Amino acid sequence: MKIISVIGSGLIGRSWAMVFISGGFNVKIYDNQPGQAAKAITEIRRQLEELEEAHMLRGELSAAQQLALLSSYDDLAQALEGAFFVQECVFEQLEVKQSVFQDVEHLVGKDVILSSSTSCLVPSSVFSKVQNRSRCIVSHPVNPPYYVKLVELVPHPETAATVMDTTHALMTKVGQAPVCLKKEIDGFALNRVQAAIIAESWRLVQDGIISVKDIDLVMSEGLGMRYAFIGPMETMHLNAPEGLGDYMKRYGEGIMRILNSFGPVPDFFAEGAKNIIDAMCELIPSDRQHLSARMERRDQLLMGLAKLKKDH
Repeated sequence: MKIISVIGSGLIGRSWAMVFISGGFNVKIYDNQPGQAAKAITEIRRQLEELEEAHMLRGELSAAQQLALLSSYDDLAQALEGAFFVQECVFEQLEVKQSVFQDVEHLVGKDVILSSSTSCLVPSSVFSKVQNRSRCIVSHPVNPPYYVKLVELVPHPETAATVMDTTHALMTKVGQAPVCLKKEIDGFALNRVQAAIIAESWRLVQDGIISVKDIDLVMSEGLGMRYAFIGPMETMHLNAPEGLGDYMKRYGEGIMRILNSFGPVPDFFAEGAKNIIDAMCELIPSDRQHLSARMERRDQLLMGLAKLKKDH
């Protein structure tokens, strides 16, 4: 039975563990805080039982069969023993990640793939202290990974093609939707596209064009409806009688005119930013109770959408 080690038992570590066991892999979950990995398994058990009850459990195995594949460790060497793939999920701090991979490299064979869940640190930084960087890769999930299946696979400049292929095959096998970046770039693909949307949304609110509530509706009731199933390239391709070339003939100049009218990158810390934050907090207060309720609603909606996408 193939073994995957998950380093770090926080939200992302637990999510990865759930994804991997759903695909039938043995998962060893490790945390350097004694007892934390065991606590994570208790939390995973609760989630899997709820998912099974809602008929939303991923994979072919029952919740009990999946849980039987999971074990917790406070000792790193034991957690890594026998693993062919290591998924790191510790704090988003460069020094912490570098140190983890230094420790891991000394404890595993040269063919074991070392993968980081980082969302914004480039592979050449994360793996700079690893000796053999050809087996290093970033596998950046989208929160929450159990319902949002995209994983960005980002190579280190020295990553071997076989490592990209093996990781792509693994992610596909466990039901994720992997995309391969051909080289590293700050923010990867998802966060760069997201940053562009954030910037223009912020500018439109800041310039008094639209409210916080309504700019969110532009996405949730407009663009997002399409983007849940097809991306911007296919959207354009389907929006002109003769495809993308025709679309650009019709609308390309208009798009360039709009892009040239965009303002500078917003200052998210300027005085006016407080008004935008206050407007959001009026809609959804930022105390733990309100935010938790909305997060739960988000996850329920994503669960329903994931089911719809699976059935189509």
